[in-house]
Amino acid sequence: MALNCDFRVLADDARFSMAEVTLGLVPDLGGTKRLTELVGASRALEICVTGRRISADEADRIGLATAVVPGADLQGAVADLAAAVLAADAGAVSEIKALLAGAPQRSYAEQDRAEREAQTRRLRDLMGTE
Repeated sequence: MALNCDFRVLADDARFSMAEVTLGLVPDLGGTKRLTELVGASRALEICVTGRRISADEADRIGLATAVVPGADLQGAVADLAAAVLAADAGAVSEIKALLAGAPQRSYAEQDRAEREAQTRRLRDLMGTE
């Protein structure tokens, strides 16, 4: 089952950069949009125009990483996270992802309604009713 989740587990010695500027280029492949969504416009601008390398600890602190683990534990941490995600109910995961993806565009009232509607769909699915 493909869930297309965006978890980022980094080894404690990992580094991240958007160094295209050092070559006179701009980040591409959607990197600027995703970076802005994760860390905000001001921090994304600073990261992109300086091309500086960000440590795993900073990446964790500013939201670029989901978790940071010792390098020797990376494979196990990724396996544990993957197992936990795959153990979750696929229908619930799908609804959660849709709720979170739409949350920035919705008001609190709209999000509350979307959550109620999603919960109703889940309960119907779990009970096997239409």
